[in-house]
Amino acid sequence: MRWVYFNKLYRTKFQAGCLARRLEHDGWIYGLDDLSEIEIFRSRRGKYGVRFIL
Repeated sequence: MRWVYFNKLYRTKFQAGCLARRLEHDGWIYGLDDLSEIEIFRSRRGKYGVRFIL
């Protein structure tokens, strides 16, 4: 198991949260059938991103 980082950072936690919810509900669109854990993280520069475990 390893972390996979979505390739875009967002300015607000709300935007990253919307993407996280979309990945939870529409993971099959991206070919990800089994998303164990989805997490919102904050980068060193203060932007927010989404990562998940395959």
